[in-house]
Amino acid sequence: MTITTPPPSLLKTRTSVALSFALNGLLFATLVSRFPDVRSDLSLTNSALGLLLISASIGSVLSLPLSGRVIERFKPRATVRGSSLVVGAGLLVTAVGATVLGQPLVAAVGLFAYGVGTSLWDVAMNVEGAEVERRLGRTIMPRFHAAWSLGSIAGAGIGILMAALSVPVVVHDALIGVIAVALAIRTAGTFLPVEEQAHVSDEPRVSAWREPRTLLIGLMVLCYATVEGTANDWLSLAVIDGYDTPHWVGVAGFSVFVIAMTTGRLVGPIALDRLGRAPVLWICSGAAAVGVLITVYGGSLAVMFVGIVVWGLGASLGFPVGMSAAADDPARAAARVSAVATIGYAAFLAGPPLLGVLGDAVGTLQALVVVAVLMVPASLTVFAARPRAHVSP
Repeated sequence: MTITTPPPSLLKTRTSVALSFALNGLLFATLVSRFPDVRSDLSLTNSALGLLLISASIGSVLSLPLSGRVIERFKPRATVRGSSLVVGAGLLVTAVGATVLGQPLVAAVGLFAYGVGTSLWDVAMNVEGAEVERRLGRTIMPRFHAAWSLGSIAGAGIGILMAALSVPVVVHDALIGVIAVALAIRTAGTFLPVEEQAHVSDEPRVSAWREPRTLLIGLMVLCYATVEGTANDWLSLAVIDGYDTPHWVGVAGFSVFVIAMTTGRLVGPIALDRLGRAPVLWICSGAAAVGVLITVYGGSLAVMFVGIVVWGLGASLGFPVGMSAAADDPARAAARVSAVATIGYAAFLAGPPLLGVLGDAVGTLQALVVVAVLMVPASLTVFAARPRAHVSP
């Protein structure tokens, strides 16, 4: 068996894409880690803070459907460079509006800009990641998403340190923002040349929103995004409320989930290349459902933590593999990834409030059962992620 060594330029691009994911995660965690300061400086209640944060969601919702056209027009390299500047500016305006001017409206404008920029950046780097994956001839997209998780972990750690040292939010956000944006702009310069991405498809050009396969992939990603997003928003509280534990145990539970999910994304490509997308994702959907049920009904902390690990491993691959599947045809990658991302990110918008209402009715821990139920449609749609016949896996 002959092993082909990728050219140095492709390996450099691979590293750049991974760094782009990590920087996006770093900036996200930088924003989120100082929300307590934003809340206190603006004297907001939790519900008022939630309303303020909707500004970022609105920016994301408005920009995601347009991201495909933007990327097709300007290509991933320019899109990442431009959108990273918007993210950095949004981060700084949010900090100035909340902690210097004390003006919620200014902070809302900053959050809106952040939402627009991070969504465009997200889709562009996924399109570029799919191109790198295609050229390498093996699965690597989940590892790019693992890089995002590692970046967010680093950002959270820096945020904790900055808060502990009472570093002003503006100084913190400006410092990290300038460094991260500068690196994002520099690394995007090694993205694959535009000409090499101009493939020609033999299919009629129709809207990605009218393609059954794209919509099925979107539904699958929606289910997996809900599984992941529910853990992000509710797992710590569910552990604390359901098992009557101290606060640190709930935080530990969420930390275990993040570690398990990141591990799954680092080692998952091996299974994907050996077994194929559909079988691995079917196993993942089952594991996620079983892990959630063990977490809810385990009865003891030890069993619960086992459930969280299984849940995290099961949730790890659906989203990144969905991005790869949407980009199987290079000629339509941007439009299809945009459509799938728009459907998938609906989970992060609708999921938290719906789970909150359900949690008030049946309890925070019991509400998680609905996530296990979502793995049924996920398992029925994973076959849409199989590589297209005219595209090499």
